[in-house]
Amino acid sequence: MFAPAARVRHAGLFLAFPALETTGLLACAKEVYGALPNGFYGLDTILIDAVLRALAGEARAEGATRFDPAELGRALGLDRAPEVTTIRRRISQLAETCKAGELIAALAKHHLAGTGTGGEDLAAILYVDGHVRAYQGTKKIGKIYSTRLKFPVLATEETWVTDANGAPVFVVMAKPGASLAAELRDLLPELRTAVGDDRRVLVGFDRGGWSPALFKHIDAAGFDVLSWRKGTTEGIEGDLFKEVTHTDDHGQERKWSVADTLVDLPLNTTKTSGEVFEIRQITRIVGTTGGGTRQNHILTTDHTLPGGELVYRMGNRWRQENQFRYVPLHFELDSHDSYTSTGDDEERMVPNPEKANPYQKVVAARNAHTETAAIADINLMALKTPAEGSAELAVTVTSDMHNPAMAPLWEAENSLIAAEKAHKVIPAKLRLGELNPGQQVLDTETKLIHTGIRMAAYHTAMTIAREIRTNTGYRRANQEAHDLIRQIFNQPGDIDTTKPGVLTISLDSLPTKAKTVAAAQLCEHLNSAETRYPGTELIMRYKIKINA
Repeated sequence: MFAPAARVRHAGLFLAFPALETTGLLACAKEVYGALPNGFYGLDTILIDAVLRALAGEARAEGATRFDPAELGRALGLDRAPEVTTIRRRISQLAETCKAGELIAALAKHHLAGTGTGGEDLAAILYVDGHVRAYQGTKKIGKIYSTRLKFPVLATEETWVTDANGAPVFVVMAKPGASLAAELRDLLPELRTAVGDDRRVLVGFDRGGWSPALFKHIDAAGFDVLSWRKGTTEGIEGDLFKEVTHTDDHGQERKWSVADTLVDLPLNTTKTSGEVFEIRQITRIVGTTGGGTRQNHILTTDHTLPGGELVYRMGNRWRQENQFRYVPLHFELDSHDSYTSTGDDEERMVPNPEKANPYQKVVAARNAHTETAAIADINLMALKTPAEGSAELAVTVTSDMHNPAMAPLWEAENSLIAAEKAHKVIPAKLRLGELNPGQQVLDTETKLIHTGIRMAAYHTAMTIAREIRTNTGYRRANQEAHDLIRQIFNQPGDIDTTKPGVLTISLDSLPTKAKTVAAAQLCEHLNSAETRYPGTELIMRYKIKINA
């Protein structure tokens, strides 16, 4: 219930509801959870409160202590907003149902059913990457290598999927110590459910998912691969390069010099089985810091998209990296919403760290053997070649001549055999209980529920920012849209309920005339949606009080 009020502190948050409705959070939560147990605060209220707090800059439950409950309650249609203990209790009740994964899947399916700006299919390409969330508590959590910190830290890892625009779509908690390649293999059925049909979707990821066997598996599962080639490879001849172009959604044309070829990738890197997987390779010439050039190789199983679009799509993966920077900063993605933990499965087989050093010795021995074999071939050829000016057509190589030339190679072969035997006797995996007894894993249900809420808040903010860029005349919208929406969300205003069936929100003027005009144009555009306040029949109307 809403009552007329002036100078409501959080009136600007009402502008989030048209965009919040498009995220599907409330509808998906109702579909998955039904309702919370009887209480003063229902499912919709708890979720709306969490999203509004996130948009106001306090995404964690503890952030509720920084709001006046009565003031925030006016935005919820209640006499007061829930406090920290209530929020934790109600979220815990949702977590007890163990349906957080279903909520994330429902949100992903809802999001991918829509279209992005310009009408393009958001599921045209899905980017996949892992995100390490460092842990600072006292629990015995496993260590994960952090690329940001450059060393292993106590952490949990999540596997994120983002859409063609780099916006978050889906997330699963990765198994401790699992590689991105292993997570990708397990994630494919979830991606197919989220996409909702049998179309071949391009799945982009970085070199962390490198595995020719995985590429073949993804192709067989009805998806297409888009990734960088890993390791050293021979350069492409210059006459194969041609200029390609691509025009993005904003009308900007880009040009690249590209060679489009097919290559064979060995499926087994440890055995000489000879089985290969043919894949398309897009090679681009890029500059180096020293002023020279080098070749970057992109691999894909898609044989229909133009080379220019594939180069653009691969570079566009940086939008996902930008999202990993933006969401933790503004929506506290890396916060620990629950410190509850359970014992890890001690029967789980994990990689044996003692295997690493012997394997490096095998690699070194193989390289040494290859180099020694090349030198031995040169020496034998020199022995068989008659001296310059000699009348002899051939030279007879005796054992006394042959053995010294081949001795280094035989020694290298013996060293390689010994290294391989030493490596083979070490088990590749051990029971977790043997390697790290007592290891624990953090609760995932509570974290995933809060992650779903933060994803909805992120999409809400992105939608409003997009409306500012496309439906207002604000000149600096491309640079300041996100700053402007944060200012609008924290703007005070009046609540007017005098007109039956209408909830009118009148926001105070912003500090500058340009921002005030932009906010007024945004309000006019949001009014066309005729959004109803969740759980009521009240249509929301927005306007800005323009100072004379």
